[in-house]
Parts: sequence; structure tokens; C-alpha cells
Amino acid sequence: MADQLIISVSGMRGTIGDSLTASTALEYGCAFGTYLKESNPKSRLAVCIGMDSRPSGQMIKSAVTAGLTGVGVNVVDLGLVTTPCVGISVKELGCAGGVVITASHNPIQYNGIKLLLGSGIAPPPKTAAKIKQYFSDRNFAHADSTCCGKVTSDNHADSRHIAKVLAIVDKELITAKKFKVVLDSVNGAGGRVTKKLLAELDCEVSAINDEPTGMFSHGPEPTADNLRDFCKVVETKGDDVGFAQDPDADRLAIVDERGTYIGEEYSLALAAKYIFSKRAGQAATNLSTSRMIDDIAGKANGQVIRTPVGEANVASAMLQHDCIIGGEGNGGVIDLRVGPVRDSLVGIALVLQLMAETRKTISCLVSEISGYYMSKDKFTADHNQAQQIFTSAKKAFAGAKIDSTDGYRFDFDDGWLHIRTSNTEPIMRVIVEAKNQETTQKYIDVVSKIRDEVLG
Repeated sequence: MADQLIISVSGMRGTIGDSLTASTALEYGCAFGTYLKESNPKSRLAVCIGMDSRPSGQMIKSAVTAGLTGVGVNVVDLGLVTTPCVGISVKELGCAGGVVITASHNPIQYNGIKLLLGSGIAPPPKTAAKIKQYFSDRNFAHADSTCCGKVTSDNHADSRHIAKVLAIVDKELITAKKFKVVLDSVNGAGGRVTKKLLAELDCEVSAINDEPTGMFSHGPEPTADNLRDFCKVVETKGDDVGFAQDPDADRLAIVDERGTYIGEEYSLALAAKYIFSKRAGQAATNLSTSRMIDDIAGKANGQVIRTPVGEANVASAMLQHDCIIGGEGNGGVIDLRVGPVRDSLVGIALVLQLMAETRKTISCLVSEISGYYMSKDKFTADHNQAQQIFTSAKKAFAGAKIDSTDGYRFDFDDGWLHIRTSNTEPIMRVIVEAKNQETTQKYIDVVSKIRDEVLG
């Protein structure tokens, strides 16, 4: 059975050699270029393109480049870079859009094509749907022999990124601490640029899995199960902090000085703790993110705006409401002063700044934040099964406050539950959070029963 090709607000994602091939990528490049040309009919356009370290990246990048140049769009090749590097370069280079060849946290057999508009943000749902329609209809504005796009290279993405990150922290204060850091970049795109940033901050870095081979040393999603060995390394070395990235380095997980995995949710929480200690304002995050950020904002008389899951949704809300911090509970931190993209380097810099200013360890800072017990699960379900599960959940949790903007979020006095279909995989995700494990388990048990009844 052929693997499903997924096209959503997060771009295109599929299995290499099955649902995602060179010809598929070429036509998606044509579709994106055609959309950009129709949106900017009087301009000669350029798109910057970068890729993570997956072995299939060069093939997909070449195909997308052919598609873009084939419809008359110039391409600026950034090479092997992180997703936030591309987002920053789009705006800095004045490009009409950007493309990142990455499947983010998915296993090595996957790759993907993430699209960015000139703002540096992924297309909103209506725009994404229009690009998808161009692709489905093969509605491409092919250029003639004299109007094909040209390809140039740019080698400054790392330096642009680092400069913008350093501008939001006190470099001298951090360098004076000479923090000892363990870094795990899972053989993705993040090792090179992150080591450069940490060197600028005079950190003593023990880097593992930092060669960008794309042959992931462990499961690429920075979860507790995938980082067990990393935690042991941090514990053994006794360094100040451990930072773990996903393959395209837009997500960050943190391990404390004792080798304890504190989780992706704390990346945004700790960043917000620092930002709200300096400024009053609003934050934005998605429906699946911990209430910790609400507690942090509330203590500073701030407010949290909730959006559907997806970086573009959060970034758009941040721009609309002039938010001082934002991101997602999957380890994605967004600071608009750097760029409207989830950025592990932003998370790293803000956490080091917080440690330097407070003179506190990660474990101490975590203990100051009102913790919750959270469970995250996922399972395969087709469209019809997902709808059945939604229907049953609405009946089971009829007394809850319900938000249906992205799947269904059920809010209770003692916790919340979010059930949704993924934008990037043919799965359903279930996130439950409460003040204690017993309450969380109570809601998990109800969902598990519904799932078993539907899936058999």
C-alpha cells in the first residue's frame, strides 16, 4: 500500500521513493513559484532554499529548484542550514518566499518541503490550499527559454542568524559565566550554527551527534525516550545544562544539570519566564501547550492567546497582537526580534540569559514554575476513524468547555485534553494535562476506551 502524501499548512511531507519523489517535488516547486508570480505579477522574484542533513535532501532540493526556475523564479541556495536560518534569510535577502527541505522530527525515510512567504511565515490555510490546488491541477506558469530563473548561492545564513540571536541577550553577562553545555544535534542541521553561537557566548561545549550526516543517532524527535543516553551523558559530565535539537533545529529540549529530562514544554516556559521578567505584554501559543505559560504570564499581568497547532498560526497571532514571546510546547520558541519561526537557538540563548541573570541552576528555575503532569500520545487513524473518535469524545466530555478550532480541546476545572489530527503525519495526537498524574490518567482512560472501540 502506497504511503500517503500529506499536503497541509506545514507544506508537503512523504516517504522518499514512495509518495515523495523527484517529480512530485518538482511539480510542488512549480506550484509554489506560480502562486508567487501571480501574487507579484510585476516583479522578478527570488526564493531562498535550504535543507537539513537528510540524505534525500539534495535530490529534493534540486527538484524544487528546477520547478521554481522552470516557472521563472530565481533561487538563492543557502545549502545545509536550519529552518530558522531560512526564515531569517527570506526577510534579510528580500525574497518573495522560502523553501526548507526537511521532515522535521520524522524518521529518516521521510522528507518534506516546507514553504515560507515573504514575511518568513508559513502560508495561512487559505493560501496553502491555493498552492495545493495549483499542484493538484498542475496549473503551472512555465517560463520560456529567456525567462527561466537563475540560481545563486549564499553562505551567510549562519552569521545572519547568530547576529540576530546575540542582539536579544546580554552577551557579556553570559560569557562571564563560562557555562558548560552538552549539545545533541542528532546529526541534523543544527550542530554547526549552534556550536558557533555557543562559542560566541564563551561556553564550554561538549557536542555529540553534531556531524550533519542525516543518519540520526537516535529517534529524531527530542522526547524523553529518545534522549535517555543523552541524559546519561549530561549526568556523567556534570555540566550546567544539556540542549537537544531536532534535525532542522527549530525545536529544543532541555536536560538539567543532574541529567534529568525536563522536557520540551519547559523550553517555552523558561524563555517566557525571562521575557516576562523584563517586559509586560502578551504571549501566543497553541491549544496543545502547557498551562505553565499562562501562569507565568499571569504573574506579570500578561495574557496568553491560544491558536490552532502550527507555527504559522502562532506567528500570525504574535504579529497581530505584538506579542513579546510565543511558540509551541513541542520545544519551539519564537521571538519576533529574531524571526517569526520556531528557533532552538533563541530558546538556548534566552535560557542561558535567565541562568546568568538569576544565578540559578536549571533544576532550581524549573522548581519555581508551577508544574503539571502532562501525557502525550499518538496513534494511527484514518479520516473516518478520527471523526468517530471526535464524536464519541464530545459525548464523553459534554460538560467541558470545548474549543473546536483545531480538533477538539476540552477544558475542565482540574485539567484539559486536546485531541487532533496531525498536519504532518496520518495520525491523531492526544495531549492531556492536569495538576497530578491521577487526574491526567482519568482522562487518558476515557480516550483510550473510545480509541479501542473505534479502532478495534
